[in-house]
Amino acid sequence: MKIKEFLSPADVMIDVAASDKRKLLAELALKAGASLDIEPDHVLAELIRREDLGSTGVGGGVAIPHARFPQLDKPYGVVVRLRRPMDFDAVDNKSVDIVFLLLLPEAANRERLGALAAITRKLRDPAVAAALRGARDATQLYAAVATD
Repeated sequence: MKIKEFLSPADVMIDVAASDKRKLLAELALKAGASLDIEPDHVLAELIRREDLGSTGVGGGVAIPHARFPQLDKPYGVVVRLRRPMDFDAVDNKSVDIVFLLLLPEAANRERLGALAAITRKLRDPAVAAALRGARDATQLYAAVATD
């Protein structure tokens, strides 16, 4: 699965200023909820529930918060570069500055696993991470993560 299949240029946010993880998740839930016609409070609750199972801070300054929703029939993503790195309880204990929100259909299938694998593979590439951090605007940020 290709990232551009579930991430649109409109769902890229650059230099987001959130003071903590919960406020960032709330902002992402608001954006996703409006785009998907899902109550933002429900999106936030599911994201927090997933974080309570273990941090989605995967290391290297990257977090991939994700949750499943029965209302969805395909994955949906939002990518964010933070203005300042924040604590995300990441596995490597490093602050996070790149966040890729992924909302998935509830049913476990190849598409869902493919979306998460595509993001993980892309964001672990040092050249991609450098391009995301160096992007001057949302268009460059999108190009860095969504091009093959």
